[in-house]
Amino acid sequence: MEKLYHYLWKTGIRGARLRDVEGRDVEVIDPGIHNNDSGPDFFNSKVKIEGIEWIGNVEIHVKASDWYRHGHDTDPAYDNVILHVVAVSDKKIQRPDGRILPQVEMTFPEKLFKTYLSLSEHTDSVRCHGSLGHLTDLQKTDWLETLAIERLQQKAMKIKELWQQSGNDWEQTCFIMLARGLGFGLNGDPFEMLGKSLPLRVIHHHSDNPFQIESLLFGQAGMLDPTYHIFDEYYQGLCREYYFLARKYGLRPMKPGQWKYSRTRPQNFPHRRIAMLASSLLDGFSLFTRLQDSSESLEELKDIFNLKADGYWRDHFSFDTERKDTVSELSVASKMLLVINVAIPLLYAYASATGDYVRGEKISNLMLDLPAEKNRITRQWEEYGFQAKDALRSQALIHLRKEYCDKGKCLYCRFGHQFLRRSMS
Repeated sequence: MEKLYHYLWKTGIRGARLRDVEGRDVEVIDPGIHNNDSGPDFFNSKVKIEGIEWIGNVEIHVKASDWYRHGHDTDPAYDNVILHVVAVSDKKIQRPDGRILPQVEMTFPEKLFKTYLSLSEHTDSVRCHGSLGHLTDLQKTDWLETLAIERLQQKAMKIKELWQQSGNDWEQTCFIMLARGLGFGLNGDPFEMLGKSLPLRVIHHHSDNPFQIESLLFGQAGMLDPTYHIFDEYYQGLCREYYFLARKYGLRPMKPGQWKYSRTRPQNFPHRRIAMLASSLLDGFSLFTRLQDSSESLEELKDIFNLKADGYWRDHFSFDTERKDTVSELSVASKMLLVINVAIPLLYAYASATGDYVRGEKISNLMLDLPAEKNRITRQWEEYGFQAKDALRSQALIHLRKEYCDKGKCLYCRFGHQFLRRSMS
């Protein structure tokens, strides 16, 4: 409930004229800056109490007595609080110098409270789906465009972290991102771990030997164990080669139980995706350089991801399991997903890191020319009347669902804000 009071103070209180529990006039000039860390809820607020202007911090509680229950009376961080805003004034708050802290009991329309409860108590991930029809096209477009850029910037921040962890090596960062992309969501995390576990400087020593590259990748993935009852000659050869290379480079494999196979077609098993990742390492990994040279052409970007499961993997989807009708290349839809989730975020992150914001905007606009993703999340939004016409909007809808709906951040969502504003009128 405190979150609702934070929201009301931040968005709807400026210029309001209130009375404190002592009957004094209180005018809110500036609600201040919302603090999400420890300390008072709002910094640098500005209020007038009986015509005298005060600048300081504001603390908000459901019950006034929470001030003592939370230990604020003994915390010096709260000595500069100029106003206590509460739902229930069940206790007067005394400052360290003995003065009584001004206290306002804030109320709001019952309709607003019911709207808030409907948003916070629904078990559906999209809690407001019953109200989405009240939104205008402009309100939808405005928020979705913002969400798409927010998602791209979030990815760019993650890429920057990977870049720093990789010793400021863009190719190594690109290799990790490609690995994660080949996980296609379900196995994204273990693929990222695999990419992080293998430095390109190690792989480059064996870039002319596909067998050694595969032994390094499958070994690091925790998929090679000579004690398993797999008598396939290729598998046993990989085990022997990995044992030698792991000792040479001091490598430690991942735990094998992290890979997921449920709801996955055999041709999309992690084994085949790892084989495709191995094909990108032949003759040296230079994917980031190729992305940079693509001139932001979607056709060129898509062709960069012409990865194949070759050799042994043409007719196998796991070790010792042969299947003749296996597709050896990535589908067009899969390549497009790699453009959306690997190429564009990497190019955008690089443009941001180098201060080339004009290029960054051009790269983000590429998503307007890419087809929308089709997955469980976008299909659900279609049921609620949100049709993604391009990748920019499908990325926005995915971000809205994962970062706002699933996390219950309705008070931070513009749609939720619109519904609460309507209930206050």
